Amino acid sequence: MLQAIGLTSNPRKDVPPAVDDLTFEAEAGQITALLGAPGAGKTTALRLMLELDRGRGITYFRGLPLHRIARPAAEVGALLGDVPGNPVRTVRGQLRMLCAATGVPVSRADELLEGMDLESLADQRLGTLSHGMDRRLGLAVALLADPQTLVLDDPAEGLSPRDSSWLFGLLRDHAAQGGTVLYTTSDPKAAARTADHVVTIDAGRLAADQSGAEFARTRLRPRVAVRTPHTARLAGLLGREAREGHRSVEVVAESGSRLSVYGSSCAEVGETAFRHGVLIHQLADETGDMGPSGETGALVPGAVGSEPFDPGPSAPQPVHPEVPGPDGSPRGASDQDHGPFDSVGSAADAPVPAARSALPELQSLIAARSELSERQPMITPLPARGPIRPLRYELRRVFGVRTTLLVVSAIVAVSIVLSVVLARTGQAPLSHSLMAWPALLPLPPAAFAAGLLGALAFGDEFRYPTLAVGRGGVPRRFGLLVAKLAVSGATALLLALITAAADAGALRLVYGGDLGDLPQNWLSLVVGWSGLAIGCAWAGLLGAGVFRSTTAGLAAVLSVPVAVVPLVQAALAAPAARSVAGLPGRLRELAWGWPHEADRWLIAGLRLLSQPVGVALSVSLGALLCAYLLTGLRGRARW
Repeated sequence: MLQAIGLTSNPRKDVPPAVDDLTFEAEAGQITALLGAPGAGKTTALRLMLELDRGRGITYFRGLPLHRIARPAAEVGALLGDVPGNPVRTVRGQLRMLCAATGVPVSRADELLEGMDLESLADQRLGTLSHGMDRRLGLAVALLADPQTLVLDDPAEGLSPRDSSWLFGLLRDHAAQGGTVLYTTSDPKAAARTADHVVTIDAGRLAADQSGAEFARTRLRPRVAVRTPHTARLAGLLGREAREGHRSVEVVAESGSRLSVYGSSCAEVGETAFRHGVLIHQLADETGDMGPSGETGALVPGAVGSEPFDPGPSAPQPVHPEVPGPDGSPRGASDQDHGPFDSVGSAADAPVPAARSALPELQSLIAARSELSERQPMITPLPARGPIRPLRYELRRVFGVRTTLLVVSAIVAVSIVLSVVLARTGQAPLSHSLMAWPALLPLPPAAFAAGLLGALAFGDEFRYPTLAVGRGGVPRRFGLLVAKLAVSGATALLLALITAAADAGALRLVYGGDLGDLPQNWLSLVVGWSGLAIGCAWAGLLGAGVFRSTTAGLAAVLSVPVAVVPLVQAALAAPAARSVAGLPGRLRELAWGWPHEADRWLIAGLRLLSQPVGVALSVSLGALLCAYLLTGLRGRARW
């Protein structure tokens, strides 16, 4: 069950709120349609329910608000707009990545591919899907964790009749299994045809709360559509004959030369026009939409029969959302208990006999209702949750597209060419030839590619926010950061080793001899080369995470050799009053059992860190990590 109580959006300056004190229920085992014209506030109401927008009110999903549910994806499945995702990712890859994010087995993706009839499109890219297939994928994402409640924003928009029939058949099956379905629509005929319960809103306020049968009976009245240049004359003739025959006929003037005749038939209207020589351009049976207030146009004076139209004993009374009912709830709302706020500000049980004498009491009721609205809890959007299985999610995100493979292939080819050219000129030492690092470049190609892959790790999250739909950012979770650091570091290390091995093999193949042999200090070179690649990857990752852009991540990588290294060189060139000589021995005194063999490794590490590039990378990574953590803490404090 879904219970929305007092939903009110934050109004903008000189503009009323898009949703104003909206209260309704969606029962389990039923399909509930939230009906309203475009701009009535339907999407805003859904975003308030899902705690995506700021406002007032509260929404209970089986008795708990969304922010108190441990696994929201297992309780609520949502579809708001298009499915976010990298357009080059496959349908199967997208679902498997989201399986890791929601913590469900990867086999669930294959089950949904079969259930959504997407098996033939499993290897198709997201950017090539049609609108109907994209909607199927959106429903698969919403159903991934098998939620109890589905919240869908106009799911049938733009679908063909066949796809629309399939969609509502799926929603009917979900409701038949005890699930709750809430969807928005602007088509009253579709709501009457597919929904068990229809909640109508107008200008953000509750206009009617009816069962599907009652909605179809009271709002969708059969009518005869007539188009004629003599609307006034025909309306008068139809009204006069209805009074003479003691029939209930209502004629409503629509826009232009159109009339809507209620309580009659095409044959009766056509015979009347024929007998009196009235020209008819159109005559057809239709199902009339009476609108939220039950009116479609202006009633033609004198065009109503002697017996007024009677919609039936179960027709709802006119709804006035600004005036509460006897129990303090909006008129037209369900009589069931909506939650702990319904008892506040209740009115007297007896109805007011006359509007003039009841004015003071109505004013007190309105004041009580305003006070109740102010007491509603604030809706504060919470930061998006990170993936439940971050390492598995990050691996599927990185290797689910061809970007990583293309970057590695291109960089290996460029590195081989540069290495051969540098060895031919003989102007670079062997270590620089193996790394393909000419003096003109601030970084070797492999280190720059590692920084690019690291920047994409966060840049793609902000560009295609799969984890943060509608929340404006990527979740700053420690587990997600560690997973990204681990995967980007491992990818950078693999890239560095592949390029170094490829360069050595190319040099031996082209020039022969011992040019491709490893130098004596190969171990320190491998450690330094690996540290440079991993440091660039992490600098790009943290830079993109702080500034929310892949370009900013690349700028952070390039700023190390261009801006930070010269500053470090200037600092190291300054005269030093003291030396760190003998540091391993002093550390051995502090750490009991320090092995003598570790001195060599410690000295080698210190030598690497004392290099300008090593110091610059260390300083840059420390600054970026602090900035990332500070921005994450500031975001949590703001919410």
